[in-house]
Amino acid sequence: MSETIDGWTHVYSGKVRDLYVPTKMIDDDDSWTGDPLRQSPVVLVVASDRVSAFDEVLSPAIPGKGAMLTKLTRWWFDQLPEMPNHLAHPLDDRLEALELPEVPAELADRATLCRTLDMFPIECVVRGFITGGGWKEYQETGAIGGIPLPEGLSNGDRLPEPIFTPAWKAPLGEHDENISFERTVEIVGETVAEQLRELSLEIFEHASAIAEQRGLILADTKFEFGADRTIGIVTLADEVLTSDSSRYWDAEAYATAETPELRMASFDKQIVRDWLAANWDPEAVEEPPTLPHEIVEQTAERYRALVDRLTQGG
Repeated sequence: MSETIDGWTHVYSGKVRDLYVPTKMIDDDDSWTGDPLRQSPVVLVVASDRVSAFDEVLSPAIPGKGAMLTKLTRWWFDQLPEMPNHLAHPLDDRLEALELPEVPAELADRATLCRTLDMFPIECVVRGFITGGGWKEYQETGAIGGIPLPEGLSNGDRLPEPIFTPAWKAPLGEHDENISFERTVEIVGETVAEQLRELSLEIFEHASAIAEQRGLILADTKFEFGADRTIGIVTLADEVLTSDSSRYWDAEAYATAETPELRMASFDKQIVRDWLAANWDPEAVEEPPTLPHEIVEQTAERYRALVDRLTQGG
């Protein structure tokens, strides 16, 4: 699944990203007997072209996806200058002293050098509109994540205000679990839980305004945060506001379309989700089916369209 990179040792693979630490640091330090991610001050994050849905990694991959996710995340970090993020600053004296190996040119557009953080096992989900799993939960309970919502909402409706509905981030191979804010407090403590909620809602509001200027609706998204190991502050990490972590809709289609499906014209992997939901019963067949060529191509086109709309301003 992972790639071989000279000078770097692969230490972990998630559904989409692969993580590497400098091989020299491991070879030169006999004390590295535990988790390299806890001992290395830096990690190379490489976004692959893999695509996942319903916590399953699917095949084939989406061509160019890793580069597009990386470009969007970098762009969003630039739009959030007040929010500390995990990027390793190239002028940091500590990095120069590490004599880090170079990143191959062929990986440069989808590789990011980051500071390692103590990650919080919480997916910080913010919803401004009701759809997806939130819509299903609302139909069953009248609430999302324990937050009561007004009666009579329809799929795709704007919520009275954005809500924070966290999830516990499960280990690879297990399903993430939606949790209440009270459960979040139990996991990370009240102070951190409050910070995660406040920062997530603040970033969502700022990003929604930027998306709106480009004719887009940011329906929902999820963030991940960690604690800076030097000064302890909560720091934004992983991918940010990408097609994989967010739902974006076309604002004009939302305002004028006659059906819910066209109303929520998306710039994300909803095409993959919809096809998989219609063509796979996980209770009957353990492995998900192979994605058809046309679904792969349509998804790639929607990812490219979002990158263009956001980074080129329209």
